[in-house]
Amino acid sequence: MLLIDTHCHLNYDYAPKTADDLVREAREAGVEKLITIGTDIDSIDAIQKISEQYENVYHTLGVHPHDVEKISDQDLGILEKRAQHPKCKAIGEIGLDYYYEHSQRQVQIQRLEQQLELALKLQLPVVIHSRDGEDDLLVALRHYCGKLKNGKIPGVIHCFTGTIPFGQQCIDLGFYISFSGILTFKNAEDVRAAARLFPMERLLVETDSPYLAPVPFRGKKCEPAMVKFTAQKLAEVKGMGVDEVAAKTTENAQRVFGI
Repeated sequence: MLLIDTHCHLNYDYAPKTADDLVREAREAGVEKLITIGTDIDSIDAIQKISEQYENVYHTLGVHPHDVEKISDQDLGILEKRAQHPKCKAIGEIGLDYYYEHSQRQVQIQRLEQQLELALKLQLPVVIHSRDGEDDLLVALRHYCGKLKNGKIPGVIHCFTGTIPFGQQCIDLGFYISFSGILTFKNAEDVRAAARLFPMERLLVETDSPYLAPVPFRGKKCEPAMVKFTAQKLAEVKGMGVDEVAAKTTENAQRVFGI
């Protein structure tokens, strides 16, 4: 069983474990590739260094909706330049978060649109964060997808917890849907219902580590090796063999990110 963790944050604090430990233990657990995700300008150097250090680690660069009020147009220029690194495989994590609303909604929308335009310019997919802003997000994503070259994959809706209609509309636009350890949570039946309905040809698995550790590790720091538990739950939900789910999600991830 070989898997790809399509969304982790290897530059975060996992003490006493190091990035070496996480990558090694992931490989031992059958996680052959990892994508470490950018969320701000200040962490670009650290993320790129990790990606360069390990052959099987790739990265993305972007500014999370929580932090978009802190950036300038000059920062977006830096992002454009650094995202041309050969191991940078997407623009993200970008999107809208109206639940916490750490940045004003209009600023979130503006910076999202600018980063979507950057993805179009660089011909990279996007990694989308969505929480409680589905209507506004769909407007931006439809506009973005309308500019894509024929056959180009738009990107991924990461850590899906949205409504089924929202997810289906994203799939119709060409997006892939990624499920995290939330899929294993006792109170996440709505998420499992979405996973059951959405086509396997569009699904990915991730950890979002160090967050959202799956059952049976709830309350602990999540690690990339734990993505296999999400894959196992997805197999259970879909009524499929776990090896089949692993093969399909790996194939999907390779297609989306070009890895």
